[in-house]
Amino acid sequence: MNWHSALAGLTLCGAMGAAAGQTPIGADEFAAFVTGRTLIFGTAAGPYGMEEYSEGRRVRWSFLDGDCVEGVWYPQDGAICFAYEGRPEPQCWHFYLQGGQLSANTVEQTGAPPLYVIRESDAPMQCLGPRIGV
Repeated sequence: MNWHSALAGLTLCGAMGAAAGQTPIGADEFAAFVTGRTLIFGTAAGPYGMEEYSEGRRVRWSFLDGDCVEGVWYPQDGAICFAYEGRPEPQCWHFYLQGGQLSANTVEQTGAPPLYVIRESDAPMQCLGPRIGV
């Protein structure tokens, strides 16, 4: 089975779980699942991005383009929010854990497709250095 067909199945399962009233996980359960891991997220359309979760609720995010941003996550009003360097507004998500599969729905964009963990990476994230020049 390729990742695309796996995601198609997960999209259906995740949508059904959320629609059936599944409760988002809290900060403690989220921390226990993600800390020390690097997770690659995607949608049924393909890979979306990668996030590295460190102790102290620190994160590093990339849209898989080599540009990485540092940030932190924190619980707020039943969601998990992320504040990244250089970005004025936090991004908040409801995370769901079902059968060991993590999925997320953004709080800000109603109707946006959910994200799913499509794989985990053992390698450190590859981040390009700062851009220099004009």
